[in-house]
Amino acid sequence: MSTRLVKNLTAAAVALLCLSLAAPTSGAAPRTAAGTASATVVEATAHAAPQAPALDAWQPPLSTRGRWVVDARGDRFRLKSANWDGAQGSWNGSGDTADPANHHAGQNANGIPLGLDRVPMARLLADFRELGVNSIRLPFSNEMIRATNPVPDAAVAANPALRGRTPLQVFDATVSALTGAGFAVILNNHTNTSRWCCGVDGNERWNSSQTTERWVDDWVFMARRYAADPRVVGADLYNEVRRDILDDPNWGLGDAHDWFAASRLAADRILTEADPDLLIVVEGINWTGLPVDGLPHERPTLAPVRTLSHTLLASHKLVYSAHFYGYTGPRHSGATGIGETSDPRYQDLTRDQLFQTLTDQAFFVTTEGRHHTAPVWISEFGIGSGENGTAARAWFGNLTDYFADHDADFAYWPLVGWEGHDDWALLRYDTAGRRHGLLDGGDWRGTGWQRLMTAPSRTGQVQPVTDWRMLTTDRGDDVRSLRVRASGDWDSGASKAACPDGLRLAGLSSTGGRGLCTDAGAVDLRATGTAQTVVTDERHVPAGGDWAGGYTKLQCPAGQFLIGYSRRGERVSAALCAPARTSLGRPARTVWFDRSDNRPADGVGGEFAPGRYKGQCASDEFAAGVAFTTRVGSRQGPAALLCGPLRP
Repeated sequence: MSTRLVKNLTAAAVALLCLSLAAPTSGAAPRTAAGTASATVVEATAHAAPQAPALDAWQPPLSTRGRWVVDARGDRFRLKSANWDGAQGSWNGSGDTADPANHHAGQNANGIPLGLDRVPMARLLADFRELGVNSIRLPFSNEMIRATNPVPDAAVAANPALRGRTPLQVFDATVSALTGAGFAVILNNHTNTSRWCCGVDGNERWNSSQTTERWVDDWVFMARRYAADPRVVGADLYNEVRRDILDDPNWGLGDAHDWFAASRLAADRILTEADPDLLIVVEGINWTGLPVDGLPHERPTLAPVRTLSHTLLASHKLVYSAHFYGYTGPRHSGATGIGETSDPRYQDLTRDQLFQTLTDQAFFVTTEGRHHTAPVWISEFGIGSGENGTAARAWFGNLTDYFADHDADFAYWPLVGWEGHDDWALLRYDTAGRRHGLLDGGDWRGTGWQRLMTAPSRTGQVQPVTDWRMLTTDRGDDVRSLRVRASGDWDSGASKAACPDGLRLAGLSSTGGRGLCTDAGAVDLRATGTAQTVVTDERHVPAGGDWAGGYTKLQCPAGQFLIGYSRRGERVSAALCAPARTSLGRPARTVWFDRSDNRPADGVGGEFAPGRYKGQCASDEFAAGVAFTTRVGSRQGPAALLCGPLRP
């Protein structure tokens, strides 16, 4: 979450960071999540909200086709969302937790979605529908999962049926009411502790106040809990991953702060152990470095995806996300005073500069035909109704114009608030339950909102597109195929990679262990069954078929194609082949890449191994073999691919 009060690194946090540089041994220990009782599965109890007709008659589950989110029929489903916050926690971190003054904007959420004290659930949902949203990002904290005390009666005064329930049980009822009314729900693990995000607060990373294993276990628990509800459509893995006092998160370094690795681990377990139908939402990195002029600092957002993208076990379930607020910037933390740098905020950029920045930081991911192609969901943006600043208002208009023109998926922050407390909320309710905000006139944000909601948008059937996915053995195995995983360890001790089911290997890098997978020209080329061949020598090279003279050649048997590879260090260890379900042409083209890139001129698939030589078969070809040298002093990595036509 992000508001004008707390964002990334507050002034106090920056002071702590600067002190930590002077005396690194004096850094405070990580906060421990409150509430240590084990999470007990509690049956979800449906709230007595009316069962409204399904919004837009969409059909779950959701998946992706290229840059688009689609429903079960293949029709585009635009995520027109808002954030219903509260269950992630509202306490600011000091003072009596029972005193609303110590909570964000003076609103004590009591660890449940805001507004249930003031408005009956059915009315809230009717207002959401009137606003035009079709989906809700529903934040929660890991601490909420394990809270065992019932919420105070006053916290659900307008919904007395919820009295006596724990925060998780109230969350259950909220999910049930939303999905029963036709809304899509995307669960968002927003915080570890039930403390307001997002500074140096014990919630900087998924494992700031708990272990990665506990975090993933909690995700499996939550995904299983709602697996029977098809309108719970997504798992937004973690909110605004950012620097703590001593260290930055990273994207691919393989350590305990590697967000790329942690998000893949969580995705794998959710899809295999809990609910294979969920969209997996991966947010970019929100902040690294110290916000001090002259020191490195930035907001990476989704930029790392250009060179290291996610390949899930289910390749049509990935959605990337990013957040944009006017008072922050590409290299501005959003702080004022201590921690404020001379870098421009997003609202300081010209319209053209803002548009280019949005493209560079997030929307480049939507480019079709790349290993990183996926929908981008801007899962937080917002501004206050009382904002009078010219630059801030112009930013909001420019931002909503960009979203409208790019047919973007979005989620406004926040949806619900208390009148007189949080003027950022689209819908605000006073103590008598009267509604104020965007739907009731006089709100300057209405123009931008209506532009966003009513601009021309793609609808109807989205045809399947060619899928390109990256493999990487930078940090160990990358076996993305469930069928290959089920066959066991096919090259013990080696770093192994295999394409997701339905895709084949199309490209390799000469060093670094990168690969490129595709279904171009032949969707799901593999024959049914579990047959596969591990090739470690030249026995399948036919007589007179030396396609890489002087090099060791690992070639698939006739009628098979490459789906994976392994290596020991830089040396090729084995090729993994699978039988085709249709006849293949005779492989006869050698693609050398030991001294330069050798890829199709159209660059399909994108830059899957930056700074490395790469080879890639054409889109109408399959890879049947890989050659490498065993010369002393050489790296012994892939040097050539054997390619053949998909059709005889």
